[in-house]
Amino acid sequence: MDATAAIKQLRQGQKPEWPANASSLDFAQILDDSNEISKTFRPDFIVPTKAQLKRKTLKDDARTAAAASDANEEGIYFCGNSLGLQPKAVGEHLNAYLKTWGSIAVGGHFTHLEDSPLTPYQDIAAECAKKMSDIVGASPSEIVAMNSLTINLHLMMAAFYKPTEKKHKIMCEWRPFPSDWYAIESQIEWHGLDPKKSMLLVEPDDEYVMTTEHIIRLIDENADELALILLPGIQYYSGQLLDIPTITAHAHKRGITIGWDLAHAAGNVELKLHEWDVDFACWCTYKYMNAGAGAVAGAFVHSKHGNNEHYTGLKGWYGHDKSSRFLMDNKFVPTPGAQGFQCSNPSIVDLTCLLGTLSVFEKTSMEALRSRSLLLTAYAEHLLTQIASRNIKDGKFPFQIITPSDPRFRGAQLSVLLPEEIFEEASAALEANGVVCDKRKPGIIRVAPVPMYNTFGDVCRFMQIFEDALQSQKEGQGQMGQEEQVVEARL
Repeated sequence: MDATAAIKQLRQGQKPEWPANASSLDFAQILDDSNEISKTFRPDFIVPTKAQLKRKTLKDDARTAAAASDANEEGIYFCGNSLGLQPKAVGEHLNAYLKTWGSIAVGGHFTHLEDSPLTPYQDIAAECAKKMSDIVGASPSEIVAMNSLTINLHLMMAAFYKPTEKKHKIMCEWRPFPSDWYAIESQIEWHGLDPKKSMLLVEPDDEYVMTTEHIIRLIDENADELALILLPGIQYYSGQLLDIPTITAHAHKRGITIGWDLAHAAGNVELKLHEWDVDFACWCTYKYMNAGAGAVAGAFVHSKHGNNEHYTGLKGWYGHDKSSRFLMDNKFVPTPGAQGFQCSNPSIVDLTCLLGTLSVFEKTSMEALRSRSLLLTAYAEHLLTQIASRNIKDGKFPFQIITPSDPRFRGAQLSVLLPEEIFEEASAALEANGVVCDKRKPGIIRVAPVPMYNTFGDVCRFMQIFEDALQSQKEGQGQMGQEEQVVEARL
């Protein structure tokens, strides 16, 4: 198989031809060994073994581990869309922080130890912004590492949502993640408005997918009442990647401010926030960016919004320009760009974790990661399609892939919708076999092969376990004489 040609096809929205032996581990190994595909950075990560995934205590029992048949066999981790695996560099960076704190204490704010991977604490947020610039396609001055995703959404809406009696609506998706829903709802209520009247929901054209044409039509129909648009770069449930540049351009054509929640897009797909003229964006760093559970989040504010004097309604000490921050004269001088939105002294522990994982991203590029991801996800889709075809019953497929089939409109995630009566059992079977996937009710298993550390071998082994789980459920239902409930797949 010509992997280079296949990736080119996928970037054009086409499907490659897969060989007859594509479902074999031998073929998967050929892809993993191919020089045509950007390499995996799996050696830079800690991949849990099957035994470790069953851990009940921090204590390592050498005798139990040695006796276990799965002691050294790595698990299959397809849950990077929920929490990325731990980069080894994070531990190294944390050790450097602890040693700095333990030796020079407060001096760590201004002193750089010559052999340390860390900058002085005062500069570490700016250093993280610099290292995130290529990941999101922006200049460092347009990026800030601070807070958590929901807090940053609140800060951005406090700055950019300025409702009037006529223009008061916020356009959002039909099924936002609860954090987005609560943030939008409470910002509307903060202004004394009714969310039922001021939230404009983008419903899917079919059951799950929101087309660009529908979103543009909805903008046109409501342009006179829209004060703000806030949409997901990738919809968490379906895995759909929205057409950010086209939708952003149309919003601006109608004079509407637009922001993006990139929680599932940052570190996953190529982004060009400055070039696309996005007003603001927010993202978390614990999914595809691998900075650890609840890690410090990121935000983007386009440079066209200047030094923020007329946007920043919530001032804080760390939003004050660093050159005069320690004068303590209480005369606020905003830091130009996104970093003027900072309020509090940031957690250096959190920033250290982020800096550690960003050191791995510096070894590659989003273009290379995206190319690898396109082929990994297409391979997973192909094998899922084969499984569905082999397990047809009564003319119907056993599951539905609700993620767009066009590779240009998805990231690393494929959302597999299972009938409710086998969803929990199939999920349990995956877990019992050392597979970690994210479950989202109703009925979705989110399969996310992350290009940074997942392999084609991971995909192949997962499919074998998944098909076995499906077939065992079919057999069990047949023994009980139950009628199998199936949904038709869009293949």
